Amino acid sequence: MRKWILTAVLALAVSVPAWAADVWNVGTWKTAQTIQPFLYEPFAGGVKVRVHPFTNPADQKAALLAGSLDMTGTTLALAIQAASRGEPIVLVCSLGNKCSALVVRKGEVADVASLRGKKIGYVPGTMHEILLRETLTRAGLDPNGDVTLVRIDFFDMGTALSRGDIDAYLSGEPLPTLAVRQGYGSILAYPYYGEGIGAINSGMLVRRDVAEKHPDLVMGMVRAHKAATEKCMADKAFWLKNASEMFGVEPDVLYDAADNIELVWDMDDAFVARLAALGKRMKELGIIRKEPDYAALVDRRFVDALRRGE
Repeated sequence: MRKWILTAVLALAVSVPAWAADVWNVGTWKTAQTIQPFLYEPFAGGVKVRVHPFTNPADQKAALLAGSLDMTGTTLALAIQAASRGEPIVLVCSLGNKCSALVVRKGEVADVASLRGKKIGYVPGTMHEILLRETLTRAGLDPNGDVTLVRIDFFDMGTALSRGDIDAYLSGEPLPTLAVRQGYGSILAYPYYGEGIGAINSGMLVRRDVAEKHPDLVMGMVRAHKAATEKCMADKAFWLKNASEMFGVEPDVLYDAADNIELVWDMDDAFVARLAALGKRMKELGIIRKEPDYAALVDRRFVDALRRGE
């Protein structure tokens, strides 16, 4: 089903370039920590915003590169991987921090070291994979030998854990909170983020040629992103009410999860340093062969302009 949807979206993009009309096509996930694109339109200056929800960041990036999206959310790990392969993408603003937790079947695992021999759900190429590997390594476990990593989509993890197909998973909210509230799981640990990396998680990508040829388009989207982010962070009730209504998650679940979520937009010097620390660690873990040019990957001119009040 996902392949069919992606094919349809790509076919649409071939006939009408996204930036040719007064419509922004933006990809994201249907979660409270990636809600901002759903809230862009009041801040878009009359432009219609068409939001395309995905469950996998690799599909989002593929749609962006094919031209069906003007901008899309991504995990920072995937952005680094894409840039390390020379793919023509740039980060233009950040999206979310924190958000992750390591969940196990209730009452079956005492600590991270006790996951030896267990099956753990993960999504390759995401920040959650990096965090899982870091957390296991810090506990003295080899992610490639002491546990079995099982590829599974985020939105299937809860079902897989509850029926015993996996013993644990590391994912973003609200799945960890849902597991606790529904009684089949418990939060074993919040992940170890790695030396110098901090709790960075996700950002917004555009194609490099779009940023170069259509900077006004990108500026408009980043400005709306900043406004939506600041509105949510200043008004928790607004943020979580919209997330609950849009994504069908009970408000109590989101209020419990909110302490583990931070919506962001800026990319300052500290962000770039943490991104570089993440890329360095990814190379050490063998996830990428070489680090990208971070100055080329991070296009800060839009957030810098907004920080200056332009």
